[in-house]
Amino acid sequence: MNYRHAFHAGNHADVLKHQTLARIIALLKKKEAPFAYLDSHAGVGLYDLQGDQASRTGEWQEGIGRLWERPDLPEVLADYLGVIRALNTDGSLRFYPGSPELARQLSREQDRLHLNEKHPEDGRLLKENMAGDRRVAVHLGEGWHVPRALLPTREKRVLLLIDPPFEKVDELERCAQAMNEAIGRMRQAIVVIWYPIKDQRQLKRFYQDLEKTGAPKLLRAELMVHAPDNTLGLNGSGLAIANPPWGLEDELRQLLPWLAEALAQTRGDWRLDWIIDEA
Repeated sequence: MNYRHAFHAGNHADVLKHQTLARIIALLKKKEAPFAYLDSHAGVGLYDLQGDQASRTGEWQEGIGRLWERPDLPEVLADYLGVIRALNTDGSLRFYPGSPELARQLSREQDRLHLNEKHPEDGRLLKENMAGDRRVAVHLGEGWHVPRALLPTREKRVLLLIDPPFEKVDELERCAQAMNEAIGRMRQAIVVIWYPIKDQRQLKRFYQDLEKTGAPKLLRAELMVHAPDNTLGLNGSGLAIANPPWGLEDELRQLLPWLAEALAQTRGDWRLDWIIDEA
């Protein structure tokens, strides 16, 4: 396992993923009933943008770095940016929350978090970063086993993030399989898959696999920072969201055009549609 998220923390893909997670959590919190947050490939939870790994790539400068001091930020970014500002009280941008820390900060006393990380060193750091919060359980197993190991939860509402390292060629296929298994075990679960936008042929097969997951409804949200036919690397990223909470589609429809303009590197674009329409 060579992937370490610290190299990519705070980049344009993280902005899309984390602001969407923040909004899903905000919409879940409109009801008093507790929810469980599950993270299949959690990472360490907190990143130092001035550390060795993040400094080597500087990817955060084209992501959260572009938003940090903008005066015209949309209101829907308030929760996401509020967590980041709380980690950087002197006003300079140094620390960035991974999805576990974001969920921990935004969830409530009655909510629970199950965080899984297979990488031994990252798992140790994740435990250290989450120490002292009795709502959080850290697991050190195979991320693909999370749906069968942890679902259904005692909470009737659950948010599952599937965000693998994409080091292997079959991981898009395994993402769709994991969503299918999660929905099979807990049909009302909100399941979010993050995926990179690189190879259009692979993505076409992935979309077809998602159509077969059995999700009651499935929303696709994509943010591009390069043209789709760019061959230099990561052109953008997407989120496949099963059972998105009411209101999320409208929020993303307003936010994605703004993000596409704010984060474009050569050519920004966005996409929002339903892979599976609600019956």
